[in-house]
Amino acid sequence: MTLSVLVVAAAAAMVVASAQAKFSGLTGEVGPAYSIEVKNKAGKDLKTIKAGTYKIKVEDKASIHNFHLMGPGLNKKTGISFKGDTVWTIKLKPGRYTYQCDPHAASGMKGHFTVTK
Repeated sequence: MTLSVLVVAAAAAMVVASAQAKFSGLTGEVGPAYSIEVKNKAGKDLKTIKAGTYKIKVEDKASIHNFHLMGPGLNKKTGISFKGDTVWTIKLKPGRYTYQCDPHAASGMKGHFTVTK
C-alpha cells in the first residue's frame, strides 16, 4: 500500500510540473480604453511564434469590448458583456492570426501575428 501511495504522489507531481511547463506567458489584453494587444512572456507585442499548443491569459478590462482570436482552425472570443480574466489553451497552426474587438474592429481595434513551423 505504501508503494501505491508513492506512485500516485509521483504521478501527481509530474502532472503539476507538466502543467506549469506548458504555460507560455502569452497575454491578450483588451480595454479599458480602445486598445487591444497580444504580448509574449517578455511583455513585448507578439509578431511571430512557432506552431504548438499554448496557454494564453486573456484580460478583458471593459464590458463594451470583447477579445476575439481567429486563425487556422481557431475561433475563440470572450463575450462583449464579459469583464475579467480567463485562460485559454489554444493550438496554433502555421498561418496568420487576427485578434480584434468585434464591435470596434472597423475603428482599428485589431492586430495580427504570424505562426511559423
